[in-house]
Amino acid sequence: MGGVFLSTQPAFAQESSFFERIVPLHQVKKNPGPMDWLATQKEDGQSFSDFTASQAIVPSRDKSFIYIVLLGDFTSEQKRVVQMASRYIAAYFQMSVKFAEPIALSRIPESARRIHPVTADAQILSTYVLDDVLKPQMPSDAFCLIAFTPSDLWPGQGWNFVFGQASIEDRVGVWSLYRNGDISKDFHLFLRRTIQTGTHEIGHLFGLHHCIYYECNMNGSNSRHESDVRPLWVCPVCLRKLAWANKMDIKKRYRQLADISKEFGFDQEAKFFADSLAVLEEKQGAE
Repeated sequence: MGGVFLSTQPAFAQESSFFERIVPLHQVKKNPGPMDWLATQKEDGQSFSDFTASQAIVPSRDKSFIYIVLLGDFTSEQKRVVQMASRYIAAYFQMSVKFAEPIALSRIPESARRIHPVTADAQILSTYVLDDVLKPQMPSDAFCLIAFTPSDLWPGQGWNFVFGQASIEDRVGVWSLYRNGDISKDFHLFLRRTIQTGTHEIGHLFGLHHCIYYECNMNGSNSRHESDVRPLWVCPVCLRKLAWANKMDIKKRYRQLADISKEFGFDQEAKFFADSLAVLEEKQGAE
Protein backbone atom coordinates (compact mmCIF):
# COMPACT_ATOMS: atom_id res chain seq x y z
CA MET A 1 0.00 0.00 0.00
CA GLY A 2 2.81 2.40 0.88
CA GLY A 3 4.48 1.73 -2.46
CA VAL A 4 1.42 2.88 -4.39
CA PHE A 5 1.34 6.05 -2.34
CA LEU A 6 5.02 6.64 -2.91
CA SER A 7 4.59 6.56 -6.66
CA THR A 8 1.55 8.83 -6.76
CA GLN A 9 2.26 11.53 -4.17
CA PRO A 10 4.88 14.15 -5.08
CA ALA A 11 5.04 15.23 -1.43
CA PHE A 12 6.83 11.99 -0.60
CA ALA A 13 8.97 11.78 -3.73
CA GLN A 14 11.62 13.92 -2.00
CA GLU A 15 11.96 11.58 0.99
CA SER A 16 15.32 9.81 1.45
CA SER A 17 15.78 6.07 1.08
CA PHE A 18 16.19 5.80 4.86
CA PHE A 19 12.59 6.82 5.44
CA GLU A 20 11.30 4.91 2.42
CA ARG A 21 12.31 1.66 4.14
CA ILE A 22 9.51 1.96 6.70
CA VAL A 23 6.79 2.97 4.22
CA PRO A 24 5.34 -0.59 3.99
CA LEU A 25 4.59 -0.49 7.73
CA HIS A 26 2.29 2.51 7.31
CA GLN A 27 -1.24 2.81 5.98
CA VAL A 28 -2.23 5.44 3.45
CA LYS A 29 -4.76 7.93 4.82
CA LYS A 30 -8.26 6.52 4.52
CA ASN A 31 -11.09 8.46 2.96
CA PRO A 32 -12.77 10.49 5.71
CA GLY A 33 -16.24 9.83 7.04
CA PRO A 34 -18.87 12.57 6.60
CA MET A 35 -18.02 14.28 9.91
CA ASP A 36 -14.29 13.55 10.03
CA TRP A 37 -11.64 16.25 9.98
CA LEU A 38 -10.75 16.10 6.30
CA ALA A 39 -14.42 16.10 5.33
CA THR A 40 -14.95 19.44 7.06
CA GLN A 41 -11.53 21.12 6.83
CA LYS A 42 -9.53 21.93 3.69
CA GLU A 43 -5.89 21.00 4.19
CA ASP A 44 -3.30 20.93 1.42
CA GLY A 45 -0.71 18.93 3.29
CA GLN A 46 2.89 19.80 4.15
CA SER A 47 5.70 18.02 2.31
CA PHE A 48 9.22 17.76 3.70
CA SER A 49 10.36 20.57 1.41
CA ASP A 50 7.41 22.71 2.56
CA PHE A 51 8.50 22.11 6.13
CA THR A 52 12.16 22.95 5.64
CA ALA A 53 11.21 26.09 3.72
CA SER A 54 8.84 27.25 6.47
CA GLN A 55 11.64 28.46 8.77
CA ALA A 56 10.14 26.56 11.68
CA ILE A 57 11.78 27.18 15.04
CA VAL A 58 13.80 24.11 16.02
CA PRO A 59 15.60 23.09 19.22
CA SER A 60 19.07 24.52 19.78
CA ARG A 61 21.82 24.20 22.37
CA ASP A 62 20.39 27.18 24.25
CA LYS A 63 16.76 26.15 23.90
CA SER A 64 16.79 22.41 24.33
CA PHE A 65 14.16 21.49 26.94
CA ILE A 66 10.49 20.66 26.79
CA TYR A 67 8.86 22.23 29.84
CA ILE A 68 5.63 20.91 31.35
CA VAL A 69 3.52 22.84 33.84
CA LEU A 70 0.45 21.70 35.77
CA LEU A 71 -2.44 24.16 35.60
CA GLY A 72 -5.15 23.65 38.21
CA ASP A 73 -5.88 20.99 40.82
CA PHE A 74 -4.79 17.43 40.00
CA THR A 75 -5.61 14.18 41.72
CA SER A 76 -2.74 11.83 42.56
CA GLU A 77 -3.73 9.57 39.64
CA GLN A 78 -3.81 12.50 37.23
CA LYS A 79 -0.35 13.54 38.39
CA ARG A 80 0.83 9.98 37.80
CA VAL A 81 -0.51 10.12 34.24
CA VAL A 82 1.33 13.38 33.57
CA GLN A 83 4.58 11.95 34.92
CA MET A 84 4.23 8.87 32.71
CA ALA A 85 3.30 11.04 29.72
CA SER A 86 6.40 13.17 30.27
CA ARG A 87 8.59 10.08 29.92
CA TYR A 88 6.87 9.13 26.68
CA ILE A 89 7.21 12.69 25.36
CA ALA A 90 10.94 12.67 26.15
CA ALA A 91 11.44 9.48 24.10
CA TYR A 92 9.07 10.61 21.35
CA PHE A 93 10.96 13.84 20.66
CA GLN A 94 14.36 12.71 21.95
CA MET A 95 14.55 15.67 24.30
CA SER A 96 14.86 16.21 28.05
CA VAL A 97 11.70 17.25 29.91
CA LYS A 98 11.57 19.62 32.87
CA PHE A 99 8.64 20.56 35.10
CA ALA A 100 7.94 24.22 35.80
CA GLU A 101 6.27 25.45 38.98
CA PRO A 102 2.53 24.57 39.04
CA ILE A 103 0.02 27.28 38.20
CA ALA A 104 -3.10 27.74 40.32
CA LEU A 105 -6.45 27.83 38.56
CA SER A 106 -7.07 31.17 40.29
CA ARG A 107 -4.69 32.70 37.72
CA ILE A 108 -7.52 32.38 35.19
CA PRO A 109 -9.88 35.38 35.55
CA GLU A 110 -13.64 35.15 35.23
CA SER A 111 -13.40 36.84 31.82
CA ALA A 112 -11.54 33.75 30.55
CA ARG A 113 -14.02 31.23 31.97
CA ARG A 114 -17.49 30.12 31.05
CA ILE A 115 -20.16 27.52 31.73
CA HIS A 116 -21.01 25.78 28.48
CA PRO A 117 -24.55 26.85 27.57
CA VAL A 118 -25.67 23.31 26.64
CA THR A 119 -23.52 20.82 28.56
CA ALA A 120 -22.94 23.01 31.65
CA ASP A 121 -19.24 22.10 31.62
CA ALA A 122 -17.02 24.63 33.38
CA GLN A 123 -14.41 25.71 30.83
CA ILE A 124 -11.36 27.95 30.58
CA LEU A 125 -10.32 29.88 27.50
CA SER A 126 -7.38 28.13 25.85
CA THR A 127 -6.19 31.26 24.04
CA TYR A 128 -5.94 33.11 27.35
CA VAL A 129 -3.79 30.31 28.75
CA LEU A 130 -1.49 30.49 25.74
CA ASP A 131 -1.18 34.27 25.46
CA ASP A 132 -1.50 35.51 29.04
CA VAL A 133 -0.29 32.64 31.22
CA LEU A 134 2.28 30.57 29.32
CA LYS A 135 3.86 33.00 26.89
CA PRO A 136 5.02 35.51 29.56
CA GLN A 137 6.75 32.82 31.62
CA MET A 138 8.62 30.90 28.93
CA PRO A 139 11.91 29.70 30.53
CA SER A 140 15.03 30.98 28.81
CA ASP A 141 16.30 27.46 28.04
CA ALA A 142 12.94 26.14 26.80
CA PHE A 143 12.25 24.96 23.30
CA CYS A 144 8.58 24.91 24.31
CA LEU A 145 6.32 25.22 27.32
CA ILE A 146 3.18 23.17 27.53
CA ALA A 147 0.48 22.96 30.19
CA PHE A 148 -1.65 20.06 31.31
CA THR A 149 -4.95 20.93 32.97
CA PRO A 150 -7.84 18.87 34.36
CA SER A 151 -10.16 21.70 33.29
CA ASP A 152 -12.16 21.63 30.06
CA LEU A 153 -10.94 23.98 27.33
CA TRP A 154 -12.67 26.06 24.68
CA PRO A 155 -10.88 28.32 22.16
CA GLY A 156 -13.50 31.03 21.75
CA GLN A 157 -16.73 31.92 20.02
CA GLY A 158 -18.18 29.27 17.73
CA TRP A 159 -16.45 26.32 19.43
CA ASN A 160 -17.75 23.82 21.96
CA PHE A 161 -14.38 22.60 23.26
CA VAL A 162 -10.87 21.57 22.23
CA PHE A 163 -8.69 18.72 23.50
CA GLY A 164 -5.66 20.98 23.18
CA GLN A 165 -4.29 24.02 21.41
CA ALA A 166 -0.81 25.26 20.53
CA SER A 167 0.81 28.44 19.26
CA ILE A 168 3.59 27.52 16.85
CA GLU A 169 5.05 31.03 16.77
CA ASP A 170 5.23 31.32 20.56
CA ARG A 171 6.07 27.62 21.21
CA VAL A 172 3.45 27.24 23.92
CA GLY A 173 0.60 24.76 24.16
CA VAL A 174 -2.11 23.55 26.50
CA TRP A 175 -4.14 20.39 26.60
CA SER A 176 -6.87 19.06 28.80
CA LEU A 177 -7.39 15.80 30.66
CA TYR A 178 -11.07 16.60 31.09
CA ARG A 179 -12.40 14.48 28.23
CA ASN A 180 -9.96 11.59 28.56
CA GLY A 181 -12.47 9.30 30.27
CA ASP A 182 -12.81 7.85 33.76
CA ILE A 183 -9.28 7.39 35.07
CA SER A 184 -10.44 5.02 37.82
CA LYS A 185 -12.15 2.69 35.33
CA ASP A 186 -9.65 2.74 32.46
CA PHE A 187 -6.28 4.15 33.44
CA HIS A 188 -4.67 2.73 30.30
CA LEU A 189 -7.05 4.56 27.94
CA PHE A 190 -6.76 7.78 29.97
CA LEU A 191 -2.97 7.60 29.72
CA ARG A 192 -2.98 6.88 25.99
CA ARG A 193 -5.28 9.80 25.27
CA THR A 194 -3.12 12.13 27.34
CA ILE A 195 0.03 11.04 25.52
CA GLN A 196 -1.63 11.25 22.13
CA THR A 197 -2.92 14.78 22.57
CA GLY A 198 0.37 15.88 24.06
CA THR A 199 2.61 14.46 21.35
CA HIS A 200 0.27 15.79 18.64
CA GLU A 201 0.34 19.32 20.04
CA ILE A 202 4.12 19.32 20.55
CA GLY A 203 4.41 18.14 16.95
CA HIS A 204 2.69 21.38 15.97
CA LEU A 205 5.22 23.33 18.05
CA PHE A 206 7.94 21.81 15.88
CA GLY A 207 6.13 23.35 12.93
CA LEU A 208 4.39 20.20 11.67
CA HIS A 209 1.01 20.73 10.04
CA HIS A 210 -1.78 18.18 10.06
CA CYS A 211 -0.86 15.13 8.01
CA ILE A 212 -3.03 14.13 5.04
CA TYR A 213 -0.78 11.42 3.59
CA TYR A 214 -0.89 8.47 6.01
CA GLU A 215 -2.73 7.30 9.11
CA CYS A 216 -0.58 9.33 11.50
CA ASN A 217 -0.58 10.92 14.92
CA MET A 218 -0.48 14.28 13.16
CA ASN A 219 -3.87 13.70 11.47
CA GLY A 220 -6.53 16.23 12.45
CA SER A 221 -9.51 15.04 14.49
CA ASN A 222 -13.07 16.30 14.83
CA SER A 223 -14.15 13.89 17.57
CA ARG A 224 -12.95 11.68 20.36
CA HIS A 225 -13.58 8.61 18.19
CA GLU A 226 -11.51 9.99 15.32
CA SER A 227 -8.69 10.82 17.72
CA ASP A 228 -8.83 7.39 19.38
CA VAL A 229 -8.43 5.48 16.11
CA ARG A 230 -5.41 7.56 15.09
CA PRO A 231 -2.10 5.73 15.61
CA LEU A 232 0.27 6.98 18.27
CA TRP A 233 3.19 6.97 15.83
CA VAL A 234 3.96 9.47 13.08
CA CYS A 235 4.24 8.56 9.41
CA PRO A 236 7.51 8.61 7.39
CA VAL A 237 6.79 12.12 6.08
CA CYS A 238 6.28 13.60 9.55
CA LEU A 239 9.08 11.53 11.07
CA ARG A 240 11.57 12.93 8.59
CA LYS A 241 10.53 16.45 9.57
CA LEU A 242 11.11 15.68 13.26
CA ALA A 243 14.44 14.02 12.49
CA TRP A 244 15.56 17.04 10.48
CA ALA A 245 14.41 19.49 13.17
CA ASN A 246 16.00 17.68 16.11
CA LYS A 247 18.86 15.65 14.54
CA MET A 248 17.34 12.44 15.94
CA ASP A 249 18.86 8.99 15.96
CA ILE A 250 15.73 7.26 14.61
CA LYS A 251 16.80 3.76 15.62
CA LYS A 252 17.48 4.92 19.18
CA ARG A 253 14.06 6.60 19.19
CA TYR A 254 12.30 3.44 18.00
CA ARG A 255 14.17 1.35 20.58
CA GLN A 256 13.18 3.63 23.45
CA LEU A 257 9.56 3.91 22.30
CA ALA A 258 9.26 0.14 21.92
CA ASP A 259 10.52 -0.34 25.48
CA ILE A 260 8.34 2.32 27.09
CA SER A 261 5.27 1.26 25.09
CA LYS A 262 5.73 -2.29 26.36
CA GLU A 263 6.13 -1.02 29.92
CA PHE A 264 2.92 1.02 29.63
CA GLY A 265 0.93 -1.86 28.11
CA PHE A 266 0.65 -0.28 24.66
CA ASP A 267 1.05 -3.58 22.86
CA GLN A 268 0.19 -2.36 19.36
CA GLU A 269 2.62 0.52 19.62
CA ALA A 270 5.37 -1.65 21.11
CA LYS A 271 5.09 -4.06 18.18
CA PHE A 272 5.05 -1.24 15.62
CA PHE A 273 8.15 0.46 17.00
CA ALA A 274 9.98 -2.87 17.33
CA ASP A 275 9.02 -3.83 13.77
CA SER A 276 10.18 -0.46 12.46
CA LEU A 277 13.50 -0.84 14.24
CA ALA A 278 13.92 -4.35 12.84
CA VAL A 279 13.32 -3.11 9.28
CA LEU A 280 15.95 -0.39 9.62
CA GLU A 281 18.50 -2.70 11.21
CA GLU A 282 17.87 -5.44 8.65
CA LYS A 283 18.34 -3.02 5.76
CA GLN A 284 21.51 -1.65 7.30
CA GLY A 285 22.93 -5.14 7.70
CA ALA A 286 22.20 -5.94 4.04
CA GLU A 287 24.04 -2.89 2.74
